[in-house]
Amino acid sequence: MTDLICTDLTLCAGAHVIAENISLTVRAGELVALLGPNGAGKTTLLRTAIGLIAPIAGTVRLGGDDPRALAPAERARRCAYLPQAREAAWPVRARDVVALGRFAHGAAPHRLSEADRHAVDAAIEACGLTALQHRAVDALSGGEQARVHIARALAAHAPMVLADEPAAALDPLHQDRIMRLLRRFADDGGAALVVMHDPTLAARHADRLVWLAHGAIIADGPPRDTLTPQTLARAYGVRADVIDRPDGPVAVILGDAS
Repeated sequence: MTDLICTDLTLCAGAHVIAENISLTVRAGELVALLGPNGAGKTTLLRTAIGLIAPIAGTVRLGGDDPRALAPAERARRCAYLPQAREAAWPVRARDVVALGRFAHGAAPHRLSEADRHAVDAAIEACGLTALQHRAVDALSGGEQARVHIARALAAHAPMVLADEPAAALDPLHQDRIMRLLRRFADDGGAALVVMHDPTLAARHADRLVWLAHGAIIADGPPRDTLTPQTLARAYGVRADVIDRPDGPVAVILGDAS
């Protein structure tokens, strides 16, 4: 079982400190949404958590270890990472992209063991890609490509997923489908940390909302506790109403708070 524990991190973009004293924990069974304005450091925090960037100060523990000290294959076995840029530039089959998730287990797309094939088949079925698996991924829609990359992460059988805006540029139906896949992953015992920009979509699916703004975590807790007009004003500088519904709070942005 892999937990992510970030303690007192200082994050930098180049020589510029963008956030300090950042502490965050994501445990098995949790889907945590990371929200905040552009430039707040959300992507930097994800890249630091996966060990791609060293923090200026503080510690990261992924399954008890510093991710930067892990071999790349071991790190990939513990955590699947979905960066923002995922568009395919060549006509590789969708199934072969999903099979890349087995790389950490020693597989290659055309040399899959029985266990590898089963993992790929299960991920493809879970993401509703059976009819599309032999199509070139660059010929798929944005929503279909997003599902292919979620399937790649699921095929890895890593206990944790870190995803940077997995629903970006998708229509509402496909945004909801992507978040439902991540919700099911967490319900099955996985841990997920997801950067998002839509607070209502995040509140509908996530266990916790973590708000990063002005160089600090300004709120961390259940959606009904943290998705408030006050948090939205502080994070984004907007006036907003928040409507409580049975499936979660809904944010209605009214305009500039100034």
